[in-house]
Amino acid sequence: MNAIKIPDIIIGRLPIYLRALQLMVEENIQTTSSQELGAHVGISAAQIRKDISQFGEFGKQGTGYKITFLIDKLKEILKIDRIWDVAIIGAGDMGRALARYQGFVNRGFRVVMVFDNDKSKIGQAIGEFVIQDMENMTEELKTRNIKIAMLTVPAPAAQKVTDLLVKAGAKVILNYAPVSLNLPEDVRVQYIDPATHLQRMTYYMV
Repeated sequence: MNAIKIPDIIIGRLPIYLRALQLMVEENIQTTSSQELGAHVGISAAQIRKDISQFGEFGKQGTGYKITFLIDKLKEILKIDRIWDVAIIGAGDMGRALARYQGFVNRGFRVVMVFDNDKSKIGQAIGEFVIQDMENMTEELKTRNIKIAMLTVPAPAAQKVTDLLVKAGAKVILNYAPVSLNLPEDVRVQYIDPATHLQRMTYYMV
């Protein structure tokens, strides 16, 4: 399997399937069909079968998918059959909320560091974390070999901080700043802008 050839839209649906499957396990369901999974996630059974078949044959016709097996395979495909260390850059309201959020570890991620450039915040505690000085960020990320960052800085500072993250070796950036970033081709970015998503949905308001 060459992940580069798989359309990104398919990769984006795999975590949705994974989340639904994990909920089924919590309900003591052991097997499922593409029709049943589709009913949970609002995606057609045919699309689910097509998406999953991109990576191999994980189910049997007539018996469907063994849920725990499919969960393991999706985790392997998404490379979350391990725990990834994550740094939060920016200790404002959003950064603090993310640092306190308890839902990352069981989904493959662990926040390990929080940085800010506000001298009044450096040294403060957020739960188990102590806010570190952004001046030391590049060196610290390199030392800890952290490849994933969540960026929650103000928009005017986002590109400058991103350049430092790239220099530190970051390969994945989850960007909460409402601005597009210029990045090398080998660095992936996902934009999380609630206002943009709301604007998309209000189009459908009647």
